Amino acid sequence: MEKFERLTSRAIPLPIENIDTDQIIPARFLKATTRAGFGDNAFRDWRFDKEGKPVKDFVLNDPTYQGEILVAGNNFGCGSSREHAAWALADYGFKVIVSSFFADIFKGNALNNGLLPVQVTPDFLKVLMDTIQRQPDIRLVVDLEQQHIKVEGTSFKEDFDIDVYKKTCMLNGYDDIDYLLSKKEKIAAFEKAGSKL
Repeated sequence: MEKFERLTSRAIPLPIENIDTDQIIPARFLKATTRAGFGDNAFRDWRFDKEGKPVKDFVLNDPTYQGEILVAGNNFGCGSSREHAAWALADYGFKVIVSSFFADIFKGNALNNGLLPVQVTPDFLKVLMDTIQRQPDIRLVVDLEQQHIKVEGTSFKEDFDIDVYKKTCMLNGYDDIDYLLSKKEKIAAFEKAGSKL
């Protein structure tokens, strides 16, 4: 995984609640066994019509909005536990998803794949969504070390929580195996000490 410390980016607003994993990546695209290419089909049934033409009114097809941050409605990533949803969002180019609530399994899958879920209060989300829709060029700053998100150049800011272990992994670009390998010397010392008992 890539290290994640701080991201400054424009954002894409998706003011829809209860976005489930089948809407993020429809089941018919789950045949691949590698992570590559899933971004092509992220939100496939919302981005394209039945003839495969882009749906003009869908926000990801609107060049007004761009960026590596998706700001979505409440209860993001509900539904089935497919890890492919996190793969699709990351492969599409998102590094951060902002919502007022994430389904637990999606949240875990996102963190395991280098995608940062930033959970904010409903009031903060509403103001943030409205601000992005009014001013598509604004940029958000997501600081993982300080655990806050803010609108660049303003005092509009909110802190967010993250599991300490997952924060360490993201800051260092570790997956679970990398984390264990980073503790190799301590593990060896512990085993050596234990063998003397």
